[in-house]
Amino acid sequence: MSELENVSAYLADNIIALRKRSELSQGKLAEKAGIPRSTLTHMESGAGNPSLTNLCKLAAALGVNIEELLSRPRNECSLLKADQVPILKRSGGKVQVHKLMPDKVRGIEIDRMQFVPGSSMAGKPHLQGTKEYLVTLLGSVGVAVGGQSWEVEAGDVLAFPGDQKHGYRNLGKGNSEALSIVLPLPYPVP
Repeated sequence: MSELENVSAYLADNIIALRKRSELSQGKLAEKAGIPRSTLTHMESGAGNPSLTNLCKLAAALGVNIEELLSRPRNECSLLKADQVPILKRSGGKVQVHKLMPDKVRGIEIDRMQFVPGSSMAGKPHLQGTKEYLVTLLGSVGVAVGGQSWEVEAGDVLAFPGDQKHGYRNLGKGNSEALSIVLPLPYPVP
C-alpha cells in the first residue's frame, strides 16, 4: 500500500495516541471537538472518511494541526545507538561533529564536537533568528563571534547569535569537547 492509501490508518493511530496522551475517553474527546461519538469511533476504526470540518474540530480539540493527524505516526521514543550517530569529520579530520538529533527539525541542531589539540573549525551561520548555546564538556574551547572572542572552559556556557559568522578552537594541550545547541528564537528576549 502507498503512503496515501495508509492515511486512514495513520489518522486512526494518531487520534488514539493523542487521545490517550490527553487522558480523554472517546466520549470526552467527541464532546470537546463538538462531533458525534459515533463519528469519532468510526475514525478510530480506520474506516472513516471524515469531513474537513470534523478534522479541523478534532485537531483543535487535541491541540495539534491537521497534518499531525494525517501523517505517519511517529514513535514516542527512539534510541540511536552510539555506532549509528552520524559523525562529520571537519578540519582535515581534526574535529569530529556528532549529529545528535535523529529527527530533522528546521532551525534546531544539537551537536557534540570533539577537538584534538591545536584544532579549529569555522562554524556555519545558522538560520536567521537562531541562538547557539555552547557548553564545554572537556578542556577549553575558544569561540570567536562578531569580532569578539571568548574562552569557554569545562562547565561554562556561552550563548550567542547563531546566525552570525563564528568559529571554534581548542585552546588546551589535550582534547576538548563541547556541546552545541542551536534553537530558533522568533521573539525578542528581554
